[in-house]
Amino acid sequence: MFRSVLVANRGEIAARIIRTLKRLNVEAIGMASDSDRFTLPMRLADRVLRLGPGGVAETYLNLDAIVAAARANGVHAVHPGYGFLSESAEFADRLEAEGIAFIGPRADHIRDFGAKHTARAIAKRCGVALLPGSGLLDSADHALEEGTRLSYPLMLKSTAGGGGIGMQLCRDADELRRRFAAITRLALDNFGDSRLYLERFVARARHIEVQIFGDGKGGIVELGERDCSLQRRNQKVVEETPAPHLSDAVRSGLRAAAIALGESVNYESAGTVEFLYDLSRGEFYFLEVNTRLQVEHPVTEEIFGVDIVEWMIRQAKSLAGK
Repeated sequence: MFRSVLVANRGEIAARIIRTLKRLNVEAIGMASDSDRFTLPMRLADRVLRLGPGGVAETYLNLDAIVAAARANGVHAVHPGYGFLSESAEFADRLEAEGIAFIGPRADHIRDFGAKHTARAIAKRCGVALLPGSGLLDSADHALEEGTRLSYPLMLKSTAGGGGIGMQLCRDADELRRRFAAITRLALDNFGDSRLYLERFVARARHIEVQIFGDGKGGIVELGERDCSLQRRNQKVVEETPAPHLSDAVRSGLRAAAIALGESVNYESAGTVEFLYDLSRGEFYFLEVNTRLQVEHPVTEEIFGVDIVEWMIRQAKSLAGK
């Protein structure tokens, strides 16, 4: 087992990871900006690396400072939690170059699934159903051409990021024209990537996600599905598992599709495959893959009696030992 793990996060998820590290008798190293140094997670940690003053960009997103601190303090592995640098392929690559294990998916998996348009391409190759949509849009005029081809209403979506940010319903061409520049700016400001695409809007839909875990060799297990349809402003409010009122065929189809997607890339570590279920058509469609531990992971842990954080740590150690 690792002797020490740096938790590259703060708040609830830092405390969650530290709890598992302590149970495994692994030194739990926290990191904190000056304003966070007396919070509960940092009091739980065995020791804390100081990130100094400043906002998130200068501290929790300061990749150079975090890697330098990990190297200087003899850290053996880093768990990024969710948010911040958890889906940064560059962070995973930098740690690997330093001989420090990244507790999470491989950098190429983060890249492949990090952009929704490349994730859609992988899903298409696997035969997983996709909502009708466009490729990446070069301009507002290109978007209008695609809008006419696909027919309205449509969702205008950022290919980067997540959390419900960077998407907007467009009911007609005028609305698409008005919103294109604003969503482009929003995507650039939040994700550093302004690329957008269009996807068919489903008015009566459920949002269902399947928890997977891969061994990096093509072996994938699924840990059921979670229904996260109750949302406010595209933010999940309630998660329920098993997802209620699904036929056996749909439930097994969702799980099989998630496994096929993971197997196709020899997925490694924890991930969540998200789907949209069209109530009117009785069909589900691939949305995206979250290449990280999700906020909602305890819902699955409570039902299955597992510790997904422990799984991630043990797998990363098994790979680091080779």
